[in-house]
Amino acid sequence: MTTLTVNLNQTFSLNDEQFETICNNNKTLKFERNSKGELIIMSLTGGETGRRNLKLCARFDNWNSQKNLGVGFDSSTGFKLPSGAIRSPDLAYITKERWNNLTPIQKKKYVPLCPDFLVELKSASDEIEDLQRKMQEYLENGLKLGWLIDPESQNIYIYKPHQSVIILNNPQTISGEDILPDFVLDLTGILTD
Repeated sequence: MTTLTVNLNQTFSLNDEQFETICNNNKTLKFERNSKGELIIMSLTGGETGRRNLKLCARFDNWNSQKNLGVGFDSSTGFKLPSGAIRSPDLAYITKERWNNLTPIQKKKYVPLCPDFLVELKSASDEIEDLQRKMQEYLENGLKLGWLIDPESQNIYIYKPHQSVIILNNPQTISGEDILPDFVLDLTGILTD
């Protein structure tokens, strides 16, 4: 995925409604806004990344449908973080309690929370350093557990608050720990073919 960061702050401040209008008027692109107010423009993903992300989301949704502990979201969902950034991880999850505390209007707009759990899946054109910075941003905004999956290096980076990043090389599975009870992700077809 190719990204382009546009600093509009010299010209004007991009509020939530303007950001939403830009997104709605440009459906073939994916946008995020960082905490500095910069607009990040991302292209659509390629076939390999799309295939991997579908497997990831399907496996997660199967677990979530059985456990019914929270709400899962795909890569087209925007989350407005406490920092003001609007991000859309490849997969996200919040507890049912946090979701139910939102108003009906909040549920229709960008979710005004940092996910409890999320996954970023590196595509061939992503820079790992950019994704690592993004994962740190999520932690700073309240993330409890995050996975950065890099199929190219076959590394999984595990992010938790107040801990060093854990790096696993070519694991067969990964556990959701106490954040996602009994969830064990089979990485076949996601990390490796």
